[in-house]
Amino acid sequence: MTAWLGRLPVWARWMLYAAVGVLVLTVVQGFDDTERLTAVTSSQAMLRWAVPIMLAGLGGLFSERAGIVNIGLEGMLILGTWFGAWGAINYGGWAGLLIGMIGGALGGLVHAIATVSFGVDHIISGVAINVTAPGLARFLSSEILTGHEGGSITQSPRTPGVGRFTFPFLAGGDLFGWKTPDVGGWFTNKDWFFVSDFTGLARGLVAHVSLATMIAFALVPLSAWLIWRTRFGLRLRICGEHPVGGETQGINIYLYKYSGVVISGALAGLGGAFIASPELSGIYLEGQTNGRGFIGLAALIFGNWRPGGIMAGALLFGYPFGVGLRDLDGSASHALLLVNTIALAAVLAWALSRHRRIDAAIAAGLGLGAAVSYFLSTTVPDWWISILPFVIVLVVLVFFSQRLRMPRADGLPYRRGEA
Repeated sequence: MTAWLGRLPVWARWMLYAAVGVLVLTVVQGFDDTERLTAVTSSQAMLRWAVPIMLAGLGGLFSERAGIVNIGLEGMLILGTWFGAWGAINYGGWAGLLIGMIGGALGGLVHAIATVSFGVDHIISGVAINVTAPGLARFLSSEILTGHEGGSITQSPRTPGVGRFTFPFLAGGDLFGWKTPDVGGWFTNKDWFFVSDFTGLARGLVAHVSLATMIAFALVPLSAWLIWRTRFGLRLRICGEHPVGGETQGINIYLYKYSGVVISGALAGLGGAFIASPELSGIYLEGQTNGRGFIGLAALIFGNWRPGGIMAGALLFGYPFGVGLRDLDGSASHALLLVNTIALAAVLAWALSRHRRIDAAIAAGLGLGAAVSYFLSTTVPDWWISILPFVIVLVVLVFFSQRLRMPRADGLPYRRGEA
């Protein structure tokens, strides 16, 4: 079975995984009498929540492929939210995204100066940025935002957006002024088992999508091409794998490390600007990043330091938030416990097939705990949805760490001329 899956193209494999996942959601939601797990609104919310996580993860990818650990992504997201909101208020939505990127890039530049030029420990530098960024944002708010109507030391006035797009035929968008048929909506409204659920989730990904969201997801294949298909990407990866060997080949290791970290900050800043845009909040608000920078790092690890994996991880982490956003009675959040039970049962079967007894025992224990929680309760605590993304990444690290491979020189000190 595994060999057969391995022969499939990557896109076909992911489509198969998605189909199986939707089938599980379709069956499970029937037990809790809810339609939230496969609703159009759930996938739309998932998409919005996933974007800043994905952009932070892509930012971490460029930094760590250059050999620099960047746990300062949370601080760079914060800088992106403030600069993005300020730019949008003064110059419009598109300018806000660009200025948010610049704000995050400045945070990346500080991290690069500290770690690359002065050899400061990467973790210490990242923590310093995470601590300093909120204070800097508050200072700037007190000096600048308080002068705007509706602004204060902790929030900004409303920010403008950048527009939305609905795909023709897939979701009934316009094509050269002609309103196309809504094929996805037709299948969704038929209420067919699995088919309508699948098209419902898919339709949420192509209907009323923010142009900023489309740009963010376009950065995934662009990042893959840049890192694995260009001379710049090859040299960047050398910095994270064997910088001394790269130096002997005449590569300016410092320059490429700087480039990777600054790009990292710019992508995180774009994620922050997205948070402050109408797509998520429409306002700069102190503390609104809610740890998305750290979840982005989790998506980076989950995705095995690859853009496609980061995107999948961001969508997976964003999904519980999307489900729980309007889950007033808690039935959908409760149903996710049963989804977790099934997922852990699959992990148990996988571990047994490879004679990994310890992993099988852990999966059995966690699965039993999830099953007991599901059958002995009718709702879940509010904090369950918030911690679920971190639970997912812990499960990945516990069971699949042998398949993960970080860059060999990631986080290691490097000084020019040293062997």
